[in-house]
Amino acid sequence: MGETSNTPFRVELIRKAIHLCSLSIPVLYYSLSKSTALTILIPLTAGFVIVDVLRYYHQPSTKLFHTLFGWLLREHEFGKKVKTLNGGTYMLVSATICILIFPKLIVITAFAILIIADSAAALVGQRFGHHKISVGRPRSKSIEGSAAFLLCSFVVVLLTPKVENLPGEYIIGMVAVFIGMLAEAFSADFLDDNLAVPLSIGFAMWVMYLLFLPNLNIYQLDG
Repeated sequence: MGETSNTPFRVELIRKAIHLCSLSIPVLYYSLSKSTALTILIPLTAGFVIVDVLRYYHQPSTKLFHTLFGWLLREHEFGKKVKTLNGGTYMLVSATICILIFPKLIVITAFAILIIADSAAALVGQRFGHHKISVGRPRSKSIEGSAAFLLCSFVVVLLTPKVENLPGEYIIGMVAVFIGMLAEAFSADFLDDNLAVPLSIGFAMWVMYLLFLPNLNIYQLDG
């Protein structure tokens, strides 16, 4: 965690401020049904994907998109080497997939970790990330960013909903955090963070709940 780059820190702050607005997804989903959430997210996600694809193949769309948002894009999001979606689109795709697959309790935890901890990791990594853990890769990570990710993730695990607030539930969340951090660090070159982090945490939590706390109703919040 904690990608280091040549992006001005001011721009990274703006990116993460926008990123934090996505915290509305797990917050609103807490009080929405799965069907209602997907009714909102699926068309929104489709719209973002269409715009993202158009910017590669439709010149007027390319010019408009880069004029409005080019200053916010990371280097790899320009698609000069490999065409890819931008981070905001990946965020919506990830949210849609997570809500389709996981119980609400897990979605809220995994997505809150993505938004809060990943933002902290990026900012700390860029500002103080002097000790890289992925030397030689284009999207380097740092020990300082990883530490920020873990610390913030543990706080999120303590605050997000649980089934019965058993000690084992907190342990599951914290183990899942480590798995998410490792998945992000090793998948950064071929899978966007916005997919790698919540999906790895979500699957890890789901499997551990089923293995170690099988009697708990993890669908309790789903209604």
